[in-house]
Amino acid sequence: MNPTLVRWLQAPSIIVLFLWMIVPLSMTVYFSTIRYNLLYPERSGFIGLSNYEYFWTDPSFLPALLNTLILVGSVLAISVVLGLAVSILIDRPFKGRGLVRVMLISPFFIMPTVSALIWKNMMMNPIYGLFAVVSHLFGAEPIDWLSQFPLLSVIIIVSWQWTPFAILIFMTSLQSQDQEQKEAATLDGAGFWAQFWNLTLPHLARPISIVLLIQMIFHLSIFAEIYVTTGGGPGVQSTNLTYLIFTQALQGFDIGVASAGGVFAIILANIVAIFLVRAVGKTLTV
Repeated sequence: MNPTLVRWLQAPSIIVLFLWMIVPLSMTVYFSTIRYNLLYPERSGFIGLSNYEYFWTDPSFLPALLNTLILVGSVLAISVVLGLAVSILIDRPFKGRGLVRVMLISPFFIMPTVSALIWKNMMMNPIYGLFAVVSHLFGAEPIDWLSQFPLLSVIIIVSWQWTPFAILIFMTSLQSQDQEQKEAATLDGAGFWAQFWNLTLPHLARPISIVLLIQMIFHLSIFAEIYVTTGGGPGVQSTNLTYLIFTQALQGFDIGVASAGGVFAIILANIVAIFLVRAVGKTLTV
């Protein structure tokens, strides 16, 4: 087929995709440079980088940034480690393995809002939640998780939902592992850990990199779990950058400052993505 004709056929979809991405981004950058509060729209005007300065000097900014990094790092560590452990555990044939696999990956298909409601009301409620019932059985005082450990509670909820994604990727990758190598290693006297470090882990290097990349991008914008459970509190103990932008936009009605926060979040996400894409690229070329 003529290359010129191919380009013309591709042009409409590329143009639509370009407009779909560039128009909202351009509007966000524009609003970040003007004073625009929904309560006082008549006072709008160009103010340069003042919105960025206000956002960065907000007392909640540094705690929100730290909470974002802790949340993302913790969820990645938990989901990858548990995903590896569970995937290796169910890699061997046993009765009912198909049903177990379906049950293990099912939490990933639950909507974040529903997942947060389940954990808030059925698991972590200090009066009738499952954790409270178990505490009473052992004669211990129930813990109000969402009030005493808000950020840890959000980490648990998000990890519960995203660990099945890691299990799905690792479980699929393990099925393509060369079984003859494992059998040869077993005959040579290699134990479980020797096979894991020298055969299984190198084989899963690419899937691990892909899981890290995809989850990193999604976890930087976690919102529903925080909104439904802790509301960013107590104080700002569970507030991340996404929730801070939400409070500026829909609770403070300050579209300019919220847009400045959105631009900062975009820059942060792209910086992280660039490093991860390079890491994944190096892994894929090994």
